[in-house]
Amino acid sequence: MIWLDNKYNTIENTYQTLIIESEDHYGDISNYSYAYNRRVINYIIKSFLKLSNQSRFKSVAMFKNYGPLSGGSLRHPHTQIVGFENKDIYSEISEESFLGYKIYADKYVSVNISTKPTMGYCEFNIKSRTSYIDKTSDVIKDVVGFILNKYFNKSCDSYNLFFFLQNNNLICKVVPRFIVSPYYVGYRVSQVNNTERIKDIKYEFLNYVKECHFEK
Repeated sequence: MIWLDNKYNTIENTYQTLIIESEDHYGDISNYSYAYNRRVINYIIKSFLKLSNQSRFKSVAMFKNYGPLSGGSLRHPHTQIVGFENKDIYSEISEESFLGYKIYADKYVSVNISTKPTMGYCEFNIKSRTSYIDKTSDVIKDVVGFILNKYFNKSCDSYNLFFFLQNNNLICKVVPRFIVSPYYVGYRVSQVNNTERIKDIKYEFLNYVKECHFEK
């Protein structure tokens, strides 16, 4: 892993960086081992905290693109960390988007499906303390694996991760990506699954996790 300056600066008054996660061009959270994924997530969180603590930035964003519909342009596995000198990148994010129907919880981490999604339909919120990164890494891997291998009849090949810091808490929002709805593009209206569909997704996810950990 290596943390580099992004030489293609696309936004003014920012410091754009990226972390190359692996030497494997086709590497991804979904095919990393659990042990290697823990190394990756620990490294990117430490880097995120380091940049977030620099006073010259008003806000710092960390996100990951994967797949043809994710909005990314680089195939090699990477995570981006961007420092904004004058802008609060979180100003348009509603706290409600982190609330939702709980599908998993233990003493370290919880997962919900947002009932007020930012973009629409299915957004997974993974919440934990910043001191529980190993467990959080495992759950991120489980959610990403579910999205790419099971969700929506195995038809999803793209996702985004967005990371948020709230005091000593970490939130990772995992968003399956499809062609963007015209409701959102034209009107910023987010469509939402009904409760029955969310319950179905919960049981599909839990069954997927059982299968994965049984095979380990």
